[in-house]
This record gives sequence, structure tokens and C-alpha cells, in this order.
Amino acid sequence: MNADMTQGPPMKSMLIFALPMILGNLLQQCYNIADTLIVGRYLGPNALAAVGSSFTLMTFLTSILLGLCMGSGTFFSIRFGEKDEKRLKEGICASFVLIFFLTIVLNGFAFLFLNRIRDFLQVPREVWTDMQSYLMVIFCGIFATFLYNYFASLLRAVGNSIVPLGFLALSAILNVVLDLWFVIRLGDGVAGAAKATVIAQYVSGIGIGVYVWIYVPWLRIKREEWKVSWNCMKDIASFSMLTCIQQSVMNLGILLVQGIVNSFGAAVMAAFAVGVKIDAFAYMPVQDFGNAFSTFIAQNYGAKKKERIHTGFRGALMASLIFSSLVSIGVWIFARPLLLIFVNKEEIGIIAEGIRYLHIEGAFYGGIGCLFLLYGLYRALGKPGMSVVLTILSLGTRVVLAYVLSSIPSIGVVGIWWAVPIGWFLADGVGIAYYLTRKKKIFSW
Repeated sequence: MNADMTQGPPMKSMLIFALPMILGNLLQQCYNIADTLIVGRYLGPNALAAVGSSFTLMTFLTSILLGLCMGSGTFFSIRFGEKDEKRLKEGICASFVLIFFLTIVLNGFAFLFLNRIRDFLQVPREVWTDMQSYLMVIFCGIFATFLYNYFASLLRAVGNSIVPLGFLALSAILNVVLDLWFVIRLGDGVAGAAKATVIAQYVSGIGIGVYVWIYVPWLRIKREEWKVSWNCMKDIASFSMLTCIQQSVMNLGILLVQGIVNSFGAAVMAAFAVGVKIDAFAYMPVQDFGNAFSTFIAQNYGAKKKERIHTGFRGALMASLIFSSLVSIGVWIFARPLLLIFVNKEEIGIIAEGIRYLHIEGAFYGGIGCLFLLYGLYRALGKPGMSVVLTILSLGTRVVLAYVLSSIPSIGVVGIWWAVPIGWFLADGVGIAYYLTRKKKIFSW
């Protein structure tokens, strides 16, 4: 089940490897989508706004762990491409210890600063009670997020993207069932929706860890092999920390934008919450294709196959732009029906703002599709610092423009929506220009 992407047609290799990842992460989105849908339908707009803002905050917190796992996955992919099993196992030990420790610290800080979140995000008083109840429970799932993403990154690095899909499918179904049980049957409110998500997360996190231990024996670390090499820890940190910073900066920017959105009231908060969920489904395939592309690049970089990398990049860019454009057309046409999945038709204000959001941001998914490829490219080439630069350009532009434009009375909240694609395309231009002008130096083996 392990895919060696240094052989065979590049696009075929990437697409076959990406498909289970796409399906898996679409299922992963079902965690919060189920919460949003059920909460929006049965608990009202204030509860919907609370869960939506909580999702943005949790995305920021877990992006730190996701960045560390993705960076470690790049290290694993390169060692796998080099056929260096000894260094691969050293990396597994070092990265697990590093990310485990940081997960504990992050979880502690999340609970410690819970009561400061309201002021930072400018959460309206009528929304905060539900949001606080949701966060008190959902923070308990941070460790489960670490477990799943760590072992999923390990399996994907060696070419196995099927098993992570299976565990996500199981936990996504469980999450929906438990959502219905806790929220509707037991009347447990937003806290019930959070309980359903946390239980489902632990099923996938613990389950995939047990699978690796039992069914992938060549990745199992024997007692005599279980030691932390500080040189290896340094290598892992060089791959992981900048990727972690890149993911964190990206989601911190989104969190700052969430604060501006919240200042416009519960209706705009609810519209944004639903719009973000639709976004997640719309461009998640190109995000996961970018991760598959990153594994392809990393394996071929380790195998020193320069021309194969260039060919793969051109093909992946074309495929991503075509797919993103088709999705943009679909979201533009079906914006209202998509919003009505989450909110009742009587919520006229929420629907109107949601349509405006999707008609602006949704028209330019090609920009974020290209950006995901660039993130994966520079991460795989051992230049995660460039991914950080692109993230700062994209999100920095978004945050600054969102604050400036939304403060102009004649523009208002629409300025927040327009700031997004402008940031995407600015980063795309810089990322592509850097690759074209520096590729000879990058591949000067």
C-alpha cells in the first residue's frame, strides 16, 4: 500500500495518491460541518455564530500541530525517497517526542487563556455563553488532533493515503450520529455538539495509532531503537517549525479577520461561519492535492529527479487551476441553495450576506489552489521559509485590507470579503516568480 512516486507518470501518481486524501479531509470537515448544520437548524443563529467562531479559533490552535506534523511528514518522505530506513525511524522518535510535548503545552495554554478569548475576538455578549460552553469541551480534543495528524502524516509520507481515509470515514459517521444524539435527543446544546466531535476525534486518533503499531511493523520502533537523536531533532525542527509557523500565521490572519467580522454582529458572524464551511468543501480538494503534490516533490527531491519535479509542477498547476475554476462557477450559481443547507429560509439577513461573501471570494478559488501548490512545493524542497513568506504576504494583505476597507462606511463588511482574493493572487505572483528565477540554484546538486 506504499506508493513510490519516483516512478511512473507524474500526474497519475499524484492523482491516485491524492484521491483518498481528498475524500478523507472532506470527511474530516464533516466534524464541524455536522456541528454547524445541526446547531444552525435546531439551536438558532446565536449558537451558529458561537460554533462558527469557535471553529476559526480551533483551526488556529490545531494548525500549530498540523504544521509540525506536515513538516515531519516532509522529512519522512525525503528519507523514504532515499531508502534510508534508519534515519526515518530516528525521525519518527524525534518528531513524536517534540510534537507530543508541544501538544501538552498548547492544551494547557488553551484552557488557561479561555476567558481572554472573548475580548480578543470581540465576541458579542449574546454569543459568548454558547461559545464558552463549546470551547470548554472542544479543547479536550486537541490531543486527539495530534494523534490523528501525526500518524496520518507518517503513513502518507510512505505513500499510504488509504488508511487515514478509513479512520476518518468511521469517525465522521460517528460524529454525525453523536451530534444528533447529544443535541436533539438529549438536548445538550452546543456542548453536546462539542462532545460528539471530541469523541469522534479520539476514535480516529487512537485507531490510526493502533493500526500503525499492529499492521505496519517495519515502521514500529523497537525498544533498542527508541532513542532521541538531537541531531535528528534539529533536522525535524528545521522542517517542522517553519511549516508550523506558516500554518499558524495563516490561521492567525484568519482569526484576526474573524475579530473584524464579529464586530459587525451575530448575523454577519453566522453568514461568515456558513461561508467558511462552504469554502472548506469547495477548495479542500485542491488543498489535499497540494499535500499529495508535496509528497511527490519530496520523494523525487530525495531521489534527485529534477526533470520529473519540473514536469509534475507544470501538470499540477494546470490541473489545480482547471478544477478550481469549475468549483468557482458551481459555488457562484448555487450560492443560495448551499446556504439554505445550514440556515432556515427565514434568516434573510444571513442568507443575503452569505451570498455576497460567496459571490466575491468563491469566484477566485483558483488563487488559493495555486497557493496550496506553492506551499507544498517549498515545503518539499526544504525551503519552508518561503512558504512563511508567501503566507505573510497573503494573510498580511488580507488583514490590512480587511481593517482598512471595512472601516470605510461606503464599503463596510464587503471590504473584508474582497481582501481575501487580493491576498491570494499577490502571494501567487511572488511564489511563481521565485521558482522561475531560482530553480537552477535550488536544483544545483
